[in-house]
Amino acid sequence: QVQLVESGGGLVQAGGSLRLSCAASVRSFSTYAMGWFRQAPGRERGLVAAISWNGASTYYADSVKGRFTISRDNAKNTMYLQMNILKPEDTAVYYCAARFGQHRVVPTSRYDYWGQGAQVTVSS
Repeated sequence: QVQLVESGGGLVQAGGSLRLSCAASVRSFSTYAMGWFRQAPGRERGLVAAISWNGASTYYADSVKGRFTISRDNAKNTMYLQMNILKPEDTAVYYCAARFGQHRVVPTSRYDYWGQGAQVTVSS
């Protein structure tokens, strides 16, 4: 049973920063490609960023390039999303996701496991 737990969400003013964490309860975290998704009210869930098994390769949605940084620490079974220069349009529930047996970046929605989500609210 794979469990993913997000933390670090909250309320921040525009221009501020937050760091999300995703703790994974898995035996071999390095065998999973990972990703961050978000879903705003009334909108479909979309990919924000993705990372390969060793962190060497990453992918970002155009809307967050230059502001967000995805990273992972395989020794801690944890993935991170550093979010800087936040905008009101970044307001959403953020989900982490894992794709088993995939070492490369997965820039699609094809993930096997999902967390419960963390709310990020950016006020103007």
